[in-house]
Amino acid sequence: MSAAAATFSPGEDIWRPAVNPWIIALTVTLATFMEVLDTSIANVALPHIAGSLSASTDESTWVLTSYLVSNAIVLPLSGWLSSLIGRKRFYMGCVALFTLSSFLCGFAPNLGMLIVFRILQGAGGGGLQPSEQAILADTFPPAKRGMAFAVYGMAVVLAPAIGPTIGGYITDNFSWRWIFYINVPVGILSLMLTLRLIHDPPYLKQQKKTTHGIDYFGLGLVAVGLGALQIVLDKGQRDDWFESHFILILSIISACALIAAVFWELRHKNPIIDLRLFHNRGFAVGNAMMFMLGVALYGTTVLLPQFVQTLMGYTAQEAGLALMPGGFTVMLFMPVVGFLLSRRADARKLVAYGMFVLSMSLFYMTRFDLQIDFYTATMARVYQAAALAFLFVPINTLVFADLPPEKNNAASGLINLSRNIGGSVGISFVETMLARRSQVHQTYLSQNLSSANGALQKILHGATQALQARGSSPGLAAQQAHGLVSAMVSRESLMLAYVDTFRILAVLILFLVPIVFLVKKPKGGAAIPVH
Repeated sequence: MSAAAATFSPGEDIWRPAVNPWIIALTVTLATFMEVLDTSIANVALPHIAGSLSASTDESTWVLTSYLVSNAIVLPLSGWLSSLIGRKRFYMGCVALFTLSSFLCGFAPNLGMLIVFRILQGAGGGGLQPSEQAILADTFPPAKRGMAFAVYGMAVVLAPAIGPTIGGYITDNFSWRWIFYINVPVGILSLMLTLRLIHDPPYLKQQKKTTHGIDYFGLGLVAVGLGALQIVLDKGQRDDWFESHFILILSIISACALIAAVFWELRHKNPIIDLRLFHNRGFAVGNAMMFMLGVALYGTTVLLPQFVQTLMGYTAQEAGLALMPGGFTVMLFMPVVGFLLSRRADARKLVAYGMFVLSMSLFYMTRFDLQIDFYTATMARVYQAAALAFLFVPINTLVFADLPPEKNNAASGLINLSRNIGGSVGISFVETMLARRSQVHQTYLSQNLSSANGALQKILHGATQALQARGSSPGLAAQQAHGLVSAMVSRESLMLAYVDTFRILAVLILFLVPIVFLVKKPKGGAAIPVH
C-alpha cells in the first residue's frame, strides 16, 4: 500500500488519508493559486496581445471574456462531473487541460486561436477550485479545517491582488506569451503530486456507482444561460448595455435559459446542479455573502489600480506596489482567522466583523482626492485586505455547516460560482458607475463654466499668459487655456465618480452586516465541515 493510501481515523467513522494532510493542502493550493492568478494576470497584457496579433483593443478583450464564460459554465457542473467520473480523475483532468491549454495560449499564432485556447483553459480552471475545496474538507478533521481553509483562502484572495503586478512585470520585461508559459511547470508539478497523494473517499466511490443518466437538457440550459450572462456582464458597459442589440438579445437568452434551468433542475431526479441546497438557510445566506465578497474584491481590484494610474499618474509597476501590502495583510490575518475558528469562535461574528471593516475601508476611500499620497492609497488597500481575511473562511464555514458530506462537491461548485459571478457583476457595476457618475458630475461642473464666472476668467487669463510666455500665439494660447480647463473639469468629474462608487459599495456592504445573523449559530464552533 502506498504512503498516500486511504485509512480510517481511530475512533472515527470518517475516512482520512494516511499522508500528512498539510502536504495535500499545499498540493491543491498550488493549483488554486495558478488558476485564480490567471483570471487577472492577462488584463494588463491586452494592449501587447492586441499589437502582437494585429487585433483591435475591443477584439482583444475576448481573451478575457472567453476564459470567464467557459469558467462560469464549468463551475456549477463540477460536483456532478466529480460524481460521474470520480473526483480525482476529474481534478487531474482539469489540471491537465489547464496546463496544456496554457501552453497552447502562449503558442497561439493569431487571436482566433488564442480565444479558442482560452476557452479550453477556462474550462479546465473552472473545475479546480470546487474540487480542491471538497478535497480539503475530506482531508482534514473538523478541528483543523479552519486553518486549512485559511491557507487555501490566502491563495484565492492574494492571487487576483498581485495578478496585474506580475502580469505587468512579465509583459514589460519578457513577452506576453510568458504569462501563459509560467503555468506549465506548475501544472506538471501539481499533476505529479496529485497522482501520488490524493485519493477519493469511499462515499464518493459509492456515489459514482449510483450515478445514472445525464441530464442533457439541463446541461444545455445551464451552459447557454451562464455563458450568455458572462458575456453580458463583461461586454455590457463597453457596448452601452441595452442600447446594443447584441447585449439585449444575449440578456433575453440568458434570462430565459436560467429561469427554465431553475424549474427543470428542481424537478429533475438527477439534476446537473442541485438547487435544492438553497432550501438550507445557511447555504443561501452564505452564497449571498460570497457573492458580495466577489463584488467588493474584484470591483475594488479594478477601481484602485485605475484610480492611481489615471488620476495620480502612477505607472503600472507603481500601482502594483501600492496594492502589494494588501496581499501581505491577507497572508498575515488568514492564519489568525483559522486559529479563531479552530478555537470554536462564532463564524457569524467573524463575518459580521469582516463586513463592517470592509464597509469602513470603502468609506475611508471616499476621502480620496487628487492630492493623496502613496501612503494613503496603500493603507486603503491594507484596511480592505484586513477585512477580506475575516470573510472568506468563515463564510464557507456557515455555508456548509448543516450539509451532509455527499453534498460537498455540488455545494463547492455553487459557492465558487457565487463568488465568480459576484466578481463579474462587481467589475461591470464599478465600470458603469464610473462612466455614468462622471457624466453627471461633468454636466454639473460645466454649468459653472460661463463668461460671468470671475474665477474662471481669472484662471483662463493666467493660463493664456503663461502659454504665451512659452511661445504660443495669442489665439493658440487662448484655445490651449480652454483645453486645460476642460481637462481639469473632466479629471475632477472622474475623481467625484470614484468617490460616489466607493460610497455606494460601502453602503451595500454595510447593509449585509445584520443579515449574517439570519443564519443559526453553527454547533460546535468551527468543528463543522468547511469547504
